[in-house]
Amino acid sequence: MQAKTIPSITPERFLEIRSKTEQICSSLEPEDVALQPADFVSPPKWHLAHTTWFFEQFVLSEFDENYKVFNPDYAYYFNSYYNTVGDRVLRAERGLMTRPTLKSVLDYRAYVNAHMASFIQKGLASDLEDIIEIGLQHEQQHQELLIYDIKYIFGNQPTFPTLHHTVPLTAEPQTQDFIPVEEGLYTIGHQNEGFCFDNELGQHKVFLHAYNISNRLVTNAEYIEFIEAGGYEDFNLWHAEGWDYIQNEKIKAPLYWHKVNGAWMQYTLGGFTAVDGHLPVVHVSLYEAFAYAQWKGCRLPTEFEWEVASSQFNYGQLWEWTNSAYLPYPHYKKVPGALGEYNGKFMVNQMVLRGASVATAKNHSRATYRNFFQAHLRWQFSGIRLTK
Repeated sequence: MQAKTIPSITPERFLEIRSKTEQICSSLEPEDVALQPADFVSPPKWHLAHTTWFFEQFVLSEFDENYKVFNPDYAYYFNSYYNTVGDRVLRAERGLMTRPTLKSVLDYRAYVNAHMASFIQKGLASDLEDIIEIGLQHEQQHQELLIYDIKYIFGNQPTFPTLHHTVPLTAEPQTQDFIPVEEGLYTIGHQNEGFCFDNELGQHKVFLHAYNISNRLVTNAEYIEFIEAGGYEDFNLWHAEGWDYIQNEKIKAPLYWHKVNGAWMQYTLGGFTAVDGHLPVVHVSLYEAFAYAQWKGCRLPTEFEWEVASSQFNYGQLWEWTNSAYLPYPHYKKVPGALGEYNGKFMVNQMVLRGASVATAKNHSRATYRNFFQAHLRWQFSGIRLTK
């Protein structure tokens, strides 16, 4: 990973970013924080601990000779997928851990925060600044995942609880226009001095044929038209894999949508409310995005088409599905050691999403950011932009 420390690493910035994670969770009850209703969801308590373990494992234990590990078992409990640094609890079993308690985890955060602030205050070599910057970016990624996971936990309860930390969508321009992009050779990849992840590097040229891309995302009202036209019943619109998936899972609408007395309702972190037709449709899988585009006589953009055109439209409300597989760029280099496991080993059987969402940390929203998920997932804040 490349980390340009702009802004610089200071105790104040470190603690400010760390505190945001706790703010997101501040209205949760102890009963909320250990739940794991699906294997792709992690309990909020696990996020709080894992992001702390990251700094203990990769900074304090390695570079602070006076540091004493808070609890030697936590490396096993809260490692995520770093095979280089040892065994771990399986992802699907994170919700089985009632211990350590939430109080113990918060004590762990406070302990590591105090040691990290003191460590940073003493001054850092550039390579250490890079590692801590990656850790802070990693924490902000988990802040977004926390919002996804809390919404899934609450959205599958009969009372539809609310969270004090809401991330509302806003309506985009009502008139849809398609922006023309000329045929040509374009440069792809991170090109400035700010932070980027390693999967954005490997700047290279791509040739694109002429295309047209929508100036806005697909709205709820437009997606309801697709539903009412029988979009979920017409196999011709779907990938074979997607058709099988929605049949097996009995999917008939976006995640968190419910038909109540003939009207579409949806769960949001602010409560159970009527679907607003003017807002962008959210929580759709790649399968659904593809089928909708087929129904409209359009397609999804490739990630390169999206990046080239991104300066001509507003983005950042929802991650936008592309029709590109998540693969390394030319000349991609995996960094040595555990941090080399951060992105590279996931470059198979996943699709790229571009942009950002209302749940994304602001400094993560950039045209070259490559998010990635499996095609069936839709608990993330994902939407649709059409291309033709």
